Amino acid sequence: MKLIRRLFFFLYYLKQTDLRQLAGYINYSSSITGRSKLKLISDSVNSIFKYNISLQEYFLFKFFEIGHNERSFWAGTGFMYEYQLKMNPRSARGVLENKIEFLNYFRLYVKREFKSINELASSRDAAEKMLACPSGRLVLKGSKGQIGKEVKIVYCNNYTCDTLVAYMKECKYDLAEEYVVQHRSLMELSPSGLNTIRIITQLHDGMVYFLGARLRISVNSTVDNMAAGNLAASVDLKKGIVNGPGVYSDILKEDCTIHPVTGKEIKGFTIPFWNEVIELAKNSALHTPQNRSVGWDIAVTKDGAELIEGNHNWCKLLWQLPVKKGLKNELEKYL
Repeated sequence: MKLIRRLFFFLYYLKQTDLRQLAGYINYSSSITGRSKLKLISDSVNSIFKYNISLQEYFLFKFFEIGHNERSFWAGTGFMYEYQLKMNPRSARGVLENKIEFLNYFRLYVKREFKSINELASSRDAAEKMLACPSGRLVLKGSKGQIGKEVKIVYCNNYTCDTLVAYMKECKYDLAEEYVVQHRSLMELSPSGLNTIRIITQLHDGMVYFLGARLRISVNSTVDNMAAGNLAASVDLKKGIVNGPGVYSDILKEDCTIHPVTGKEIKGFTIPFWNEVIELAKNSALHTPQNRSVGWDIAVTKDGAELIEGNHNWCKLLWQLPVKKGLKNELEKYL
């Protein structure tokens, strides 16, 4: 049964793999190790079945540089799929998968205004209120979009109630949120997008445990996802201070101790309102006990912490790459 599951994952990985990027990774790893491309390909395929990882993760985790003992510590796609399915059952995930459901369910922890397209279309007052928001901008989203896809920032003065709804229908956006203006220090670090903090929580025996904190840093991008080419850095859970360089989910790019655009220091950056950020993540985790392992994206404004979204399928790359080590054992103790 285990072999059949791994075979299924292998076929899935082949379908999802960016072959051009994979070729670049093979060339890179061959050049720095002196190993033949054929041996690397063979080792990567073998690792899929042995360590439950994907083809790309063999290179992203730099398995070509490490031995069996260290490889076994890394949590790959296959392991994470099975773990998150156990912790966050399909029957409970809807509140995290659908952004409209999420915002309504967590209304107590969301300060910004938001409206579904149905609310905007049926109430001119609701549409006028959204267009009159203090920031003068709206974020239009697909309620089931992933990794920053289906997101568009628009200026309110370019729309009327009718043209806003018409544009959302045309582009298949079904949610409008008030644009979140981030804290001045985060704006100075990177002004191109909203830089959020990913806090990963684990519920166990009624207690909230923190698995890690990462600052997601935009690089000339309106979103801050690593998958969109942005940086992520590890944050000290007790102090709220970035304690490592910014890293990309691309082994061909070097780590950054300073932001490549603004020149601001990344390591040592202090996140404002840190105690409030932690408290918000804790309260959010307790608010959805049916989902036991969640990655919370939290923004910080001049007024404090703001809950953006929760992820039942939180990213193993964002969790492990910034600290440059496998963390699977942190999860195994909750199984």
